[in-house]
Amino acid sequence: MKLLFVHQNCPGQFKHLAPFFAATAENEVVFITRPGKPDLAGIRKIEYRPARQPSGSTHRYLRLTEEGVLNGQAVARVAMALKREGFRPDIIIAHVGWGEALYLKEVWADTPLIGYFEWYYRARGSDVGFLEQQPPDPDTACRIQTRNSLHLMNLELADWGITPTHWQWQQHPDGYRQRISIIHEGLDTDRIKPDAEASGSVRQGLRLTAGDEVVTYVARNLEPYRGFPTFMRAAGIILGRRPKTHILVVGADGVSYGQRPADGCCYRELLLQEVDLDLARIHFLGRIEYQQFLRVLQLSAAHIYLTVPFVLSWSMLEAMAAGCLVIGSRTPPVEEVIRDGHNGLLVDFFSPQEVADAVDRVLDHPDRMASLRRAARETIVQRYSLEICLPQQVRLIEQLVRDFTPQ
Repeated sequence: MKLLFVHQNCPGQFKHLAPFFAATAENEVVFITRPGKPDLAGIRKIEYRPARQPSGSTHRYLRLTEEGVLNGQAVARVAMALKREGFRPDIIIAHVGWGEALYLKEVWADTPLIGYFEWYYRARGSDVGFLEQQPPDPDTACRIQTRNSLHLMNLELADWGITPTHWQWQQHPDGYRQRISIIHEGLDTDRIKPDAEASGSVRQGLRLTAGDEVVTYVARNLEPYRGFPTFMRAAGIILGRRPKTHILVVGADGVSYGQRPADGCCYRELLLQEVDLDLARIHFLGRIEYQQFLRVLQLSAAHIYLTVPFVLSWSMLEAMAAGCLVIGSRTPPVEEVIRDGHNGLLVDFFSPQEVADAVDRVLDHPDRMASLRRAARETIVQRYSLEICLPQQVRLIEQLVRDFTPQ
């Protein structure tokens, strides 16, 4: 089979799926992506470059749409070159969020396209306005409505869709949900697992081991969408009343979602000005290598994960797979996975006091919490492991190739 994957940040959500097909010699796998992304064994990687950036004169509601069109044009040019070489994919699997797949059906009209649908924006009921705890102003609501024009085009163009969670599936318009399957990318639970012997040096003279009072927090970037302000205020309470506790923070100072602070500094610096913390016991590790990240999770006695009603982070599921006791926000994406008191603890997203009190419950009663840790890992093994998810993705692809009828 010939497969074409498209994702601007190769391999992205296809980090297990693309190599699975490439491992079979009879398959030919091509991956179109932005420059500078990693090579994958057995996969031909082709880079695309948009002809230009969106124009500054474009209406601000439409700049992301224009960017998507430019991405789609650039990928289509690469696809046409592949077609001239004689490459004809049996199926296309593309993350559609950045417009890259917009015009691929113009190149290969008879090839089925599976779109990875990560998020459909809504002005009410999900992330927009959640941090402000009030409905968005009319300008924001109109901008969000317009932003979905790109997603609506993708929903029309794709022959089928895939999304990782029920919460993310639920955001899409009713008329399209019947053509979107809920299948997570899957976690390698053979690699991501508890280690009672885990240890690691945080800085010179400080070595932590599994069993120590280690609290962890992880986000790609330390920002409000992932509850960083609440976490930092909770950290002040935790360190103030637990003299043996150390807190490990993984994440960079950029912004993945939402806006930067108005004064231009990062949220970490902003919160350090607000909260009086013992800097000898809270350790900002920045972005770290994946194996180091896993070691942080294996050291964790209590792991804090907070998010607005948005895309669920891989890191929360990885923490559960590693046997962490996750203290998660009582928000829909987290509640889909964690049942309070069964496989984790749930707290108010906005309450540092609730977070700190939950940490106390965990650290004061490690034996009582052991069953929650075991249940957390079992949840991942049974619902989100590669062993479960990868065969579902493969069956969907093979079925679509077999049954596809061009429109």
